[in-house]
Amino acid sequence: MATVAGVPLGAWLGQLSGRRGPFWALAALSAGAAVVIGRYIPADERREAPSVRAEFAALRDVRVWPTLSSMTLLMGGVLATYTCISPLLTERAGIPAGAVPVLLTGYGLGSLLGTTVGGRLGDRRPLATLITAATMTTLVLLLLTSLSPSPVAAIVLVTLMGMTGFAPTPVLGALALRFSGSAPTLFSGLSGSAPNVGIAIGSWTAGLALTSPLGQAGPSLVGKAAAVLTLVPLTALALMRATRSETSPPQPLAAADQSIGCGTQDIG
Repeated sequence: MATVAGVPLGAWLGQLSGRRGPFWALAALSAGAAVVIGRYIPADERREAPSVRAEFAALRDVRVWPTLSSMTLLMGGVLATYTCISPLLTERAGIPAGAVPVLLTGYGLGSLLGTTVGGRLGDRRPLATLITAATMTTLVLLLLTSLSPSPVAAIVLVTLMGMTGFAPTPVLGALALRFSGSAPTLFSGLSGSAPNVGIAIGSWTAGLALTSPLGQAGPSLVGKAAAVLTLVPLTALALMRATRSETSPPQPLAAADQSIGCGTQDIG
C-alpha cells in the first residue's frame, strides 16, 4: 500500500500544498495510528527476556554481515534513484508534472510483483534469486541512465526498477532471521534498519549527484554503482555456501519466520 498508493498520493499532495504538506499529513496520521495501537493492540504475554550477551554473540556469524550489507547497498541504490525520480521524469523525459503521481503507481505495482515473485523463487534458490535480481537491477539502472530521454522507455524502466529492486527483500529478510540463532529480536531490528541506512545515505548521495554536472542522470548513476557493489557481499554468501546446512537438509526460508515476506507461507 505504501508504494502502490502512499507515495503517489504523497507526491500529488506535495504538488498541491508544497513539499511540507505530506509531512504534516503523515504526522497527523502517525499520531492517530499511535492512539489506535495503544488502545487496541493487546500486550504481549509475559516471557523471559533474552540475554543481551546472547543477542550480540549472534553477530559473530560471518554470514550475517554480507546479508545486512546486501540489504543496505541494494535498497540504498534503488531508493537513491527513486528519491530523485521526479526531476528525471519531468526534465529529462519531458513528462508533465501532473502525470508523475500516476506513473509512480507503476513503480509501486512493480515492487509488489517483485516482492511476490522474488519470495517464491527465493524459497527454492535464494542465492541465485538474489544475484539475478541485483544484476537485473544494475542493467535497468544502466538503461535508465541512457534511455530516460524517451518517455515510454522511462516509464517502463521505472516500473522494472521497482520489480527488480524489491525482488531480493523477502529473501534477504528471511536469510537474516535464519542466521539470527539466539537473537531473532535483534536481527528483526537489524534487517529493518539496514535498508533504511542505505536509503538515507543513498538519497543524500543522489541529491549531491543531482546538483552536480551529471544533472538528472546523476541519481541513477549512484543507484547503478550501489547495485554493482551489492554483488560483492552476495558473491561472498555464495562462496560460503551460506544457505546450505551441514547438519540437516535445507528447509524453506519461510521456516525462519513465517511472518516475513509478502504474505505467503512459502516465502523466500
